[in-house]
Amino acid sequence: MTTHNASAPALTAAGLHNNPLLQSWTAPHGLPPYSQIKALHFEPALQHAMAEHLTELARIRDQAAPPSFDNTVAAMDRTGRLLSRVASVFFSLTASATSAELQAVQRAVAAPLAMHDSAVYQDAGLFARIDALYQQRQQLGLNGEQLRLLERLHLDFVRTGALLPLARRQRYAQVMETLAGLTTRFAQNVLHDESSWTLPLPDEAALAGLPSDLRAALAQAAADRGQTGHVVTLSRSLVVPFLSLSTRADLRETAWRAWTSRGEHVGEHDNRQLIRDILRLRKEQAALLGRDCYADHALADTMAGSRDAVQGLLSEVWPRALTAVERERTELLQEMQHAGAVQDRIEPWDWRYWAELVKRNRYAVDDAEVKPYFALERVVAAAFDCAQRLFGLQFKHRPDLPVYHPDVMAYEVSDASGQIVGVFLQDNFARPAKRSGAWMSSLRWQSRNQDVGQSAQLPVILNNNNFAKGAPGAPTLLSLDDARTLFHEFGHGLHGLLSDVTFEALSGTQVLRDFVELPSQIFEHWITEPEVLQRHALHWQTGQPIPMELVQRLHKARQFGQGYETVRYAASAMVDMAVHSITDDEPPVDLCAFEAEFLHQRGLPHGVGLNHRLVHFQHLFASAGYAAGYYVYLWAEVLDADGYEAFVEAGSPFAPEVDLRLRQHIYGAGNSVDPQVTYAAFRGRAPTLRPLLKKRGLLQPA
Repeated sequence: MTTHNASAPALTAAGLHNNPLLQSWTAPHGLPPYSQIKALHFEPALQHAMAEHLTELARIRDQAAPPSFDNTVAAMDRTGRLLSRVASVFFSLTASATSAELQAVQRAVAAPLAMHDSAVYQDAGLFARIDALYQQRQQLGLNGEQLRLLERLHLDFVRTGALLPLARRQRYAQVMETLAGLTTRFAQNVLHDESSWTLPLPDEAALAGLPSDLRAALAQAAADRGQTGHVVTLSRSLVVPFLSLSTRADLRETAWRAWTSRGEHVGEHDNRQLIRDILRLRKEQAALLGRDCYADHALADTMAGSRDAVQGLLSEVWPRALTAVERERTELLQEMQHAGAVQDRIEPWDWRYWAELVKRNRYAVDDAEVKPYFALERVVAAAFDCAQRLFGLQFKHRPDLPVYHPDVMAYEVSDASGQIVGVFLQDNFARPAKRSGAWMSSLRWQSRNQDVGQSAQLPVILNNNNFAKGAPGAPTLLSLDDARTLFHEFGHGLHGLLSDVTFEALSGTQVLRDFVELPSQIFEHWITEPEVLQRHALHWQTGQPIPMELVQRLHKARQFGQGYETVRYAASAMVDMAVHSITDDEPPVDLCAFEAEFLHQRGLPHGVGLNHRLVHFQHLFASAGYAAGYYVYLWAEVLDADGYEAFVEAGSPFAPEVDLRLRQHIYGAGNSVDPQVTYAAFRGRAPTLRPLLKKRGLLQPA
């Protein structure tokens, strides 16, 4: 099986020789030659790399020697490096700097890549060698990491259908191939709706209530799109401030309706039927593996383990959050009455606006006062400084390193001894050709399992954010929420950079889904530590540190709005579990109606809404990464709130003994240790729920 797509470009020797994706990359640290890469290079390169991967695996499968850990498991971990190299560049570009040509390639290769995965994990001869070792694993004398790799690899085969009869294996592969195409289309549809919509603000009346920094960002957004004046886009860094600050309820409603209806427009970019098709196939995928629903399949390989465990956590939080949000509603209604508003209920496009006024008038916290202390460069410096104080890391800007867009900043990362440990790329700004949200990805994982004569493989880690760029010559000012987002993604980045394992398959963030958010979420705590703020939250014009009195006001106000945020998050997590817990072969005909009725039954209060509606819920439908798994942010927050208490108990956010445990057991261990075990090694015990409830202000009786 050497090709998956008869329509792919012919793999001539000359074509391969001239393809920059398949040549040796001579840039420092083996970074991609971005200036030479074109969209047309990817399909033949991926096709060639898949064929090479299958050849490598065939050598392992067909060898005469009986299976051993070294000649089968460790050897398999070393295969597919070319495919990983090409695919990582491809998917980073389709997410961060896409084009019509790249999107066409993305659609063309989605199914072949899924078929390739099936060809790997349904290879009966290869699985026979893995299974033979697995059955005698306790007698092989393996160390902990070797045993973990063998067990994880065996599970990967089983969860991809290796134990199924041939006909069912083949059907499983067909299901996964079709799903790959559907999820690609889903993501592209959302990007279309996000990048094609703007709300012009043609005059001062339309700009009413907007501070100067937001106006500058809206003007820059217009300029980026070849327009004049000011425009609101569906980038979160623009639409949320607009909903929070614009005094124009009619324009807020227009923006809110566009934001919440992404993916729900009749025509070629409508996601409604796509979701039904995805859910139908996921149900079949689960059934082929003997599960009643997709959620049961997905949760079998998580810390939670079952729907009951997830529902238990959500049931603890949901009623408390409803109580908190009603307290907040009372404050908002009082603010509305004080302002002389005529309406007596809060619409979803009004909630953020009145909440902002409550923060300003009752807690004396105003984003216009806060943001000048959070210039992007200062927040980046704060993140780097915290990484240095916690883990001894140094970040050296390397403007000479090749990057895919001028916005990307490249850094060489070294440890306390000066030894280079990796490369960090940071892409912070929203662009029309970039998907929304914030994420971490890897161009190369850390590994010591190399072919003979090769040195250890250093990680190359990429962070993406979507901040609204300031006007030319002006700084990009972040809200405190934006600063937390940067710290969150940088926490993921550190998880990749600090990985200290032997095997690539266990490296970095390749951990169980409900553990992966712990390193990112715990790192958020440092951005609000007073000593970090005093050192780095400096006014962009005066250079003066943020006043401690303002810091105290921020801390006093930080639990206001937690009811709103918790309800919106938990509602999305519950909808996710609901649609992936359907046991019928056919999903509901109208999933938007299903979503609305489900939330009505659960008592979602009017005006609050949810983080993501199904029609644009990329966590669930742009890939399977967080399908039946959106709960993981809350699960990880239990861990991060409990884990950060270790620093509180030690009396310092930089307590050396806690730093050491955090690096070793949370950031460095990758997937080489069971997450329950490695968390207990860090904390000295299992986590408790109380720190989370305290952090979110939910300790009051429900």
